[in-house]
Amino acid sequence: MNTLWEKYAKVLVDYSTKVKKDDLVVIRATSCEAQPLVKEIYKQVLLKGANPVVKTMMDGLSETFIKYANDEQLSYIDPMTEVEYDKADVLISVGAPTNTKSMAKADSKKMAKRSAATRELSNKMLKRSAEGSLKWVIADFPTNALAQEAKMSLEDYTEFLIKACYLHLDNPIEKWEQIDKEQQRLADYLNKTTKLHIIGEETDITFDTTGRKWLNCSGQCNFPDGEIYTSPVENSANGTIYFDFPQIYRGNESHKVRLKLENGKVVEASAEKGEEYFLNMINMDEGARFVGEIAIGTNSMIQEITGNILFDEKIGGAIHMALGASYPEAGGKNISGLHWDLIKNMKNGSEIYADDVLIYKDGKFVI
Repeated sequence: MNTLWEKYAKVLVDYSTKVKKDDLVVIRATSCEAQPLVKEIYKQVLLKGANPVVKTMMDGLSETFIKYANDEQLSYIDPMTEVEYDKADVLISVGAPTNTKSMAKADSKKMAKRSAATRELSNKMLKRSAEGSLKWVIADFPTNALAQEAKMSLEDYTEFLIKACYLHLDNPIEKWEQIDKEQQRLADYLNKTTKLHIIGEETDITFDTTGRKWLNCSGQCNFPDGEIYTSPVENSANGTIYFDFPQIYRGNESHKVRLKLENGKVVEASAEKGEEYFLNMINMDEGARFVGEIAIGTNSMIQEITGNILFDEKIGGAIHMALGASYPEAGGKNISGLHWDLIKNMKNGSEIYADDVLIYKDGKFVI
């Protein structure tokens, strides 16, 4: 019988990234906590006849870097990392934080400068992914820090993660293939429309999706998954939107975010908590005030904010709108060092219209 971590690794290698013989597979982990899963991924990659390379971070290095690095160091990209983004066929990243608040007191302006510096790497990854020359997936390993952030015991959080990934099923790959099929039906419908209108609490906003592609997220790049998304026309967002959930980015929180957009750009922004941080992030570069993504979450096994964006943006009955970098594969052209997914609850009477047809109400599709 497969162990849980072996089953998890098989999904990431066989389904999410479809590792092939001779692929160069870079396996990243944010801490040694993820060792049981990383070892299984390493094994599965070897069994495929591919070539695994493991890179594990050490606790505390990120905060040390932001604290002591000067402007030149903040802007420096080491050549080894550049090689990874140029040469890897597959990137598998496993999050396993030991402290989700390690960056909460970090200098937000220095963090913004670092994000701007690494923008080219992110753009390269997205471009290669759109071209089909790079497969990547982000997954998480349950840690006490993630459990604490979600206000759960480690046992309860592990069970939550397992179910969100459908790893409790005998054949999780089969389940994800079913999800893929249903979400593709929804994406195909939306790809025949050109206007999106979202109405809800303190929210009335429109987007033009002409020439853009709605994409189906069913476990290929994020795991767990469950969303359909697009990158709207850059100058098209008009209206107001209110995000009632806590918005978390790199260990920092902004609560009750309210935005007004005109011709695609955020012209007014406020937050009842964490406003200074939020404004620093959306002022990091020219593209940070534009919408890079609009998405509808579909994972019914995720219902509450856990403080982990990998899960929170997939909440069944919620949407998210990202400020910053858009997705080339969706037709997006916005460039930024920022990509902050802002999540909104849609179960409270909210509606979505596509070309003036009601497609979604109270957190569920009606088509």
